[in-house]
Amino acid sequence: MATSRAVAYLESRKNIAGSACGLAGLVLTFTGVAGPYWPVVVVGLYGAGALIAPPERPAPPDFPDPSAQLDELRGDFERLRSYLRDVELSVTAATRLRELSQLLTGLLDKGWAAELLAHDPEGVHVLSRIVRRDLPEAVDSFVRTRWWTRMSPGSDSPELHLERQLGLLKKDAEKLAAGLREVEARRQESHTRYLEDRGGTGGGSIA
Repeated sequence: MATSRAVAYLESRKNIAGSACGLAGLVLTFTGVAGPYWPVVVVGLYGAGALIAPPERPAPPDFPDPSAQLDELRGDFERLRSYLRDVELSVTAATRLRELSQLLTGLLDKGWAAELLAHDPEGVHVLSRIVRRDLPEAVDSFVRTRWWTRMSPGSDSPELHLERQLGLLKKDAEKLAAGLREVEARRQESHTRYLEDRGGTGGGSIA
């Protein structure tokens, strides 16, 4: 442990800066400027160099970027779809699930959406929350509640709850898609302003 700390200090910025300043002190000694007090000058310059050196910056954790997270999320979504195919749903719930799945498939596709999501960690988080938590929880709680309802009927229909949940999840996905569309729209508008400012199109309309 002590050896590793010593090696780490030898390689540190403080030691390098201090050594450089100490070397300058030796130069002053050899030229006769430091005089008989050259040890004090060398040590003092070394200490000054070590003090002014920038602190060591530990390397930040190497977390996966949004692109890598999307690759993992696609695999999880495929496993989720395999699970959902084995669940018996009402016609309305099956329709809403199919619409939500199509929307999620489009957002996770390796195309334009993926290019935008690669720079949108929050968007990736929204997708991850739907695929890994909200959607499986909605379906699993429906399956469990339906079983108990068949044994002891209650006032609330599990199918209606699931249909509402799927509708809410679809709204979340649609909001994300709308945000990505807005990013592209702003990009297009910015390019239009750039061309107009450059004088390439003047004020004419776009066909």
